[in-house]
This record gives sequence, structure tokens and C-alpha cells, in this order.
Amino acid sequence: MKHLFYIPLFLILVSAASAEVSAQDYTPVPVTISKEKVRMDGKVYYSHIVLERQTLYSICKAYNVTMEQIYEVNPSVKEEGLKKNAIILIPATGEKGQIAEPVQVTIETPAADTARQPVEGEDYIIHVVKWYEDLDAISEKYNVSVEEIKTANGLKGRKLKRRQQLRIPLTKSGIAGVEHGSDSTAVSDSVAQEAVSGPAIAAIGRNEVNAILLLPFNAGAEKPRSGSIDFYCGALMAVKQSGDKGMDIELSVYDVEDGTVPVTDERFKESDIVIGPVSASALARLLSGCPAGTKVVSPLDHKAEYLAEGHPGFIQVPASTLSLYGDLAGWIKEDLKVPDEKVIVIYEKGSRNIEELGAMNTILEKDGIPFSTFSYSILEGRDVQTPLMEMMTDKAVNRVLVMSESEAFVNDVVRNLNLIIHEEYDVVLYASSKIRGFETIEVDNLHNTRLHTSLSYYIDYENADVKDFVKKYRALYNTEPTPFAFQGYDIATFFFQLCADYGKDWERHLGSSARSMLQADFRFMKEGEDDGFVNTGVRRIVYGPDYSVTLE
Repeated sequence: MKHLFYIPLFLILVSAASAEVSAQDYTPVPVTISKEKVRMDGKVYYSHIVLERQTLYSICKAYNVTMEQIYEVNPSVKEEGLKKNAIILIPATGEKGQIAEPVQVTIETPAADTARQPVEGEDYIIHVVKWYEDLDAISEKYNVSVEEIKTANGLKGRKLKRRQQLRIPLTKSGIAGVEHGSDSTAVSDSVAQEAVSGPAIAAIGRNEVNAILLLPFNAGAEKPRSGSIDFYCGALMAVKQSGDKGMDIELSVYDVEDGTVPVTDERFKESDIVIGPVSASALARLLSGCPAGTKVVSPLDHKAEYLAEGHPGFIQVPASTLSLYGDLAGWIKEDLKVPDEKVIVIYEKGSRNIEELGAMNTILEKDGIPFSTFSYSILEGRDVQTPLMEMMTDKAVNRVLVMSESEAFVNDVVRNLNLIIHEEYDVVLYASSKIRGFETIEVDNLHNTRLHTSLSYYIDYENADVKDFVKKYRALYNTEPTPFAFQGYDIATFFFQLCADYGKDWERHLGSSARSMLQADFRFMKEGEDDGFVNTGVRRIVYGPDYSVTLE
């Protein structure tokens, strides 16, 4: 199985604690040439893992490079020296002193269902044994008898080992299930693979996925985009996990920081899925230039939902602000207990949320929810407590929805509601998820108002799958996963599985493939036949008066 990456330097360098070795215990460790290469700025480099007690001299000698060549690519080595388990880049040399010509770099991992193409003069192909296979299964797969396999491999019994290579004799009728010309199988175990490896599970469907990832890494800058790096690291976790399940993932990664997309029409047509770019404007340019039928996933910008209109191959993953407000309206309807309860929608005079406000009013009216609206400017904040209480009831719950993305205004609403609560009014606040990021709002006030908020993303760190992901991510990258890492993992895991299950027509099954991921829920819908899909999956959390935060 081949996973194809174009990996810049900053995605490879990994820091680790340096080894302390006393002089009398020092023994140089032999250096083995790495089998893994990466390409950066048109040049090819070996990706070498530094082992304890390896020296820079021995590494240079093994790779036939100078110390200055290593320092040039890895400035931290010159400043801090070698560190145990760090990954350094070493120029791949052709003739002595010359950098080899750029090549397409591949990282090989165990394949699920591939066999080596027969070489002229040979009468067999090679099969790599999976953990769940026995001789009977292999015999049936290739339409070759068990005895023929045992004879060709000198087997006395039926016991096989995982990753054991077997010769499969060619028969006159050919071998069922083998596509001649398939890639050769190679077996490699890197530190990264071991950190996240698990038992392989046979996947269903075609199992082959050809994907493109377009992210603005800004690779040449002093400070690359950390969000893109984290997203990419999460996606790599999904690639490894998918490979363990028997999928054949080819992932091509491109830096699109400058706004250009260095992908040919032919490459787009070969792909099953394109993830990225990030911004709505960049996505719009891509949709206008890529071949018809290209499936483009919008991974991060919640404002890109409008692109779904008229673009059937477009898939919007982040739920839009309007979708979140729509969910809040539905939540209020579900929560209404008695006729005496009041629903009040508060918005700022002259706010930018007029479109969302109009849509919210339409939703509330359509659902038959009686409500009142209350608006004021931030300058009137000190004088609104009394008129607001006049709209409320002191006999039941007052469910207040604040329609604003302005931190100053939302902060003022929360302040006023807390004062009203002290007057013994029962108030429950419903608000956009942005309220959780407003630093000027006291968290105590959110608990006092029993905040109800709908979010595109929420991570439950008590969830067993989340704990497992965090543990593996720490082991692999020596750092904590960010929300971008979770998003990269969720998107890649979800869509790679769809592609593997249903092939090129996977988007036809998107609407019936709802799934809860680590930090987001995916439930995709489309308005019209000529439109793309948008995600309506939303998570709800409640701030309790006991200072709890619970996922509904």
C-alpha cells in the first residue's frame, strides 16, 4: 500500500529530550540509511531518526554528506546538537556533492489486498499475510490449492505469521482477484507507525482512496501556519488508521498559501476527494477552475456554506452560524414546558446579524413559538433592566435568545440578565457558540444564566475514543492535539471510509451516512439536485448552576 505525501520540512522536525551520556559509556551506534524520503523546495531528503549515541560524524559518513549540509537544513542541530528520537533531514546525494534530482516520494506501508506483479521468467506472485488470514482464505482468494501454496513455500504445517511473504503459484487460468500491474508490496515499521498501529481489519468496498489535501502551510515563512500543520497531523493519523483497516490511501498534500493550486486537471479527475483549501474565497476560485465532477470538501470556514448553491460537488463541513441559530430555535421549542414561559429574542440595534435575525424569526413563527423581541444599543445598556423585566414573567422560565456576535453587546446582555436573576426571575440564556470564547464575560455569569449553546465542535475528553486519540497523538507528535488536529482526523476518517465503501459515487451516500466523530457530528443535507451538501450536525452543551458543563 502506498501513502503519497509531499511533506515540507517543518512538518518533519520533531523535538525530543536529549540523551545524557557520560564519556566513559560512550559507544557510537551504527547508522542505517533511512528508507523514507521527503521532498521540500524541489529537493529530496532522507528522513532520519536519531538513535541514542549516534554522532553527527557517523551520520554524515553513512549518508556521504557534510556537516554543513545537515546544518543548513536543520539549524537546530548546529545550535543544540543531536537529540534522541529527533527526526532530521539529510540531503539525498547523487554523485558526490550533488543533490539528487526531485522525484515523487512515497512512503510504503503494509498493503491490505495487493500482490506483486509477476516478473518475466517468474511463475509466482508474492502475497503478504494479514493477521486475520489463514491458508484456506488465501487459497480461495487466489484460486490456488492449499497444497500448492505449501509446496511453493516449503511449509510443513498450516501456521502462518502476520506479514509473512508467501509465493502464490500462477495457474493456467490465472489468479482470481489479482489485478496484474498492481503496486509491489513493501513492509516497513517506523517509529510513527508503531505509535498508532493496531490490528488490521478488512474494510468493505473498493478500499482504494485517492485524495488531495490543499492547505495554506506558508512553508517558507519563519512561522508557518500552525493550524494547517495541526490539521495535517490529524489527517495523517486518519491515514494510518485507515491503512490498518485495510484501505489503500494515496494522499497528495500541497501548500496553497500563495493562492495558486499546483494540481493538474488530470490529477483532479483521478482523485476521489479534495479536502481544502480553507477560506471561502479560495474555495470559490477552486470550484471555478477545477474539472466538473470534482468533489471538494470545505474543512474549516463556516462562512463558505453559500458555495453549496449551484455546486453539486461541494461539501460544507463546518455548520454555519445560521444553522447554529436554527438549532437553538429548535432547542427552545423542545424545552418549552408550560404556556406561561416567555421567549425573548434580544438583538443589537444596527447589528450585522439582520439576516440571521430574520431567519430566526421565521423559524420561531413557523414552529408556532410565541416570542417577543427586544433591541437596544450598547450605550443604552444601563437603562434596559426595567423594560426587559416588564417583558418577563416571575411565574415561569424566561428563555432568552441573544442574537449577536459582538462581544461587547453579548457581555452587556449577560450582565443585565444576571442582575435580573438576582431579582428572582428564572432565566435561561441561549446564545451562539462564540460566547464561550469571549474573554470579557465572567464564566460564573454563564453558569448563573444556565447557558445553552449549539456548537459546530465540542470535544468530550471523557469519551473513550477521544482518550485513545489523544494518547496516540501524544506518542506520535510529543504534543497535545488542538481542535485543528481533531478536525483533520474527523474529516479524513469520515470521508476516506465513504470513498473506500462506495468508490467514485460516494457522495450519493453522503446524505444517509450520519456519524458522530471525535469533535463534530456529520449529518449532510442538500437543498436541490444541483446544489452541494451542507453539514447540519450540531452539538449542544449546557452550563449548570453547579458549575458543570454537560453535553446534551
